[in-house]
Amino acid sequence: MAKYKQIDLTRVRTIPIGTRKSKVTPRDFALVYNPRTQSFNQFIASLPRILVAEDLRRVVDDVVRARKRRKPVILMMGAHVIKVGLSPLIIDLVKKNVVTAVSMNGAGAIHDVETAMWGKTSEDVAEHLVDGRFGMSRETGEFINRALARGIVNADGGFGEAVASELVRRKAKNIGLSILAACYRKDVPVTVHAAIGTDIVHQQPSMNGAITGEMTFRDFKVLCNVVKDLGNGGVVLHVGSAVVLPEVFLKALTVARNIRHAVRNFTTVNFDMLRQYRPSMNVVQRPTQHDGKGYNITGHHEIMVPLLCAMVNARLRA
Repeated sequence: MAKYKQIDLTRVRTIPIGTRKSKVTPRDFALVYNPRTQSFNQFIASLPRILVAEDLRRVVDDVVRARKRRKPVILMMGAHVIKVGLSPLIIDLVKKNVVTAVSMNGAGAIHDVETAMWGKTSEDVAEHLVDGRFGMSRETGEFINRALARGIVNADGGFGEAVASELVRRKAKNIGLSILAACYRKDVPVTVHAAIGTDIVHQQPSMNGAITGEMTFRDFKVLCNVVKDLGNGGVVLHVGSAVVLPEVFLKALTVARNIRHAVRNFTTVNFDMLRQYRPSMNVVQRPTQHDGKGYNITGHHEIMVPLLCAMVNARLRA
């Protein structure tokens, strides 16, 4: 005889499958896509109508709807977006008036400037850290820090505007690949949110903490002014910043609401390679609680961002 008593499953009550609520049926399944005979829009339609594939369609709908209603589409991006070669896609959306504001961290500005000025970026950190050469590229630090020093004296703009205008003034060799310059030329607000001590330009002799702090503070106020118009249909796209931009966005949102702007009923989306606490809480969940929509779409930036951009462009042409 068994030592432990087992439950009697003959007493379990079953139900007909016809009465059971089911979340998936064959009409939700993916369709086979034939690139020889079908368009890209038909490829989009071939994706399964399940989970994140359906979420991505909804995000595209919200972006296109936002622009038709003249509501903001704010892109908040970390440096990795530039490092994996996505600048041309972001610039395209800026030029097409799809993205109406761009915010990046300090590293994003560094990679943008290095690409525009010298046609290369992203050093080998492990190799250069051994002998103290990491982050010591003189021209990068001098370009950004001196642009900020000029900007604080000659204009009322912030970090993004100062660096972008300097790229335009210098006629950077690869200026067509600069997100900063594209925004500046298009009069699209572009802000840079530096956390002092996190960027390579902060460790060089040309660095001035007071200037950098003031210029990035001005950009915080620019972002607050952009965020105040998100209500009733705006969209925030967040790509690849684990800490800085989610925190900055949360504070910008609360400033806008504190000044009694009705910043509610908007969409936020976090695109990242893995789900992290601050983007999930400060971008997706907290800002949209009660009356908005928040999405987490996980995957490599170099795959998911081109897919998003292509889907948006396809919808705009439809």
